[in-house]
Amino acid sequence: MFVQEEKIFAGKVLRLHICASDGAEWLEEATEDTSVEKLKERCLKHCAHGSLEDPKSITHHKLIHAASERVLSDARTILEENIQDQDVLLLIKKRAPSPLPKMAEVSAEEKKKQDQKAPDKEAILRATANLPSYNMDRAAVQTNMRDFQTELRKILVSLIEVAQKLLALNPDAVELFKKANAMLDEDEDERVDEAALRQLTEMGFPENRATKALQLNHMSVPQAMEWLIEHAEDPTIDMPLPGQAPSGAEGATAAAPEAAAEAGTDEEARDELTEIFKKIRRKREFRADARAVISLMEMGFDEKEVIDALRVNNNQQNAACEWLLGDRKPSPEEMDKGIDPDSPLFQAILDNPVVQLGLTNPKTLLAFEDMLENPLNSTQWMNDPETGPVMLQISRIFQTLNRT
Repeated sequence: MFVQEEKIFAGKVLRLHICASDGAEWLEEATEDTSVEKLKERCLKHCAHGSLEDPKSITHHKLIHAASERVLSDARTILEENIQDQDVLLLIKKRAPSPLPKMAEVSAEEKKKQDQKAPDKEAILRATANLPSYNMDRAAVQTNMRDFQTELRKILVSLIEVAQKLLALNPDAVELFKKANAMLDEDEDERVDEAALRQLTEMGFPENRATKALQLNHMSVPQAMEWLIEHAEDPTIDMPLPGQAPSGAEGATAAAPEAAAEAGTDEEARDELTEIFKKIRRKREFRADARAVISLMEMGFDEKEVIDALRVNNNQQNAACEWLLGDRKPSPEEMDKGIDPDSPLFQAILDNPVVQLGLTNPKTLLAFEDMLENPLNSTQWMNDPETGPVMLQISRIFQTLNRT
């Protein structure tokens, strides 16, 4: 009679699906008031066919609720863990902690580290004290082998001038560059993802702040939201990003070429073409990485200095920091100087038929402008079927003359 009363007052019986790490599956019945530890012990007995091989086996295993991925606490009951009928539980062996190293192993490891440790300056001086000294002008060695990426900028500056003069002679030049300019309008880097912006504004963030946050966080909504929350009390949160022009000024400058009259005389056509050239250059001008600008300005550097440093060092923050702390060579002014027009290198480039043909293509000029201010885009233009052959010829000519 006592057993029957116990069954009457026992909690609700649940049928649980148990999955072991070895792939075994079975149904385990347990009442709601059964502790997780007791259930785990029964599951282990089922795996061990009715007996536990190791008393510590219970503490070395854990039960996980598959749907919520929660590890169940041994001290709580099934009811307290909110386990429902037909739920799936995983029986997993706990990861064993790594054993502590023995004293002998520790000393051997330390000895190995000491043996592999690089010598310090004093040790090097002692070891090389009796060696004859040689004076080598390292600057001269580095100058003899010119770096293509360093010289490429000078080459591009000079080739842009030549390409502009050649294209200005084309009667359809104005129309060609109007189309090119329209292509740039469709591919503005500063355009904000509308769907991402809408998500943030629907959360209650102002549109200008949401736009700034998305630009700083590469259009990632979670990161932008985190940034907005962190900088909510920042007095500079509504200021435009460093290096960005106000939208009104940009609109005014963008409208100038559109206001030009249709080409009438040759002089008017040249003026209109000049305006289009200026607009294209404005769109392709260097854009400093906003995060890098903020980080470097927080170190105490002026905004203009920071933008110059990032421009010289292709938006690489660490290199820009070294440039700011060093002798600041090359200077931004040196970056805008072209190659000597009478040099053998430039003459060889201009004499190449592939380059000559490419200079009459407006897309080549756009590629030169883009690579000039954004060197990281060089790979894109090298793989382009129209501009790639031109860049390949320039590289080959440079390498040939550099070896000789």
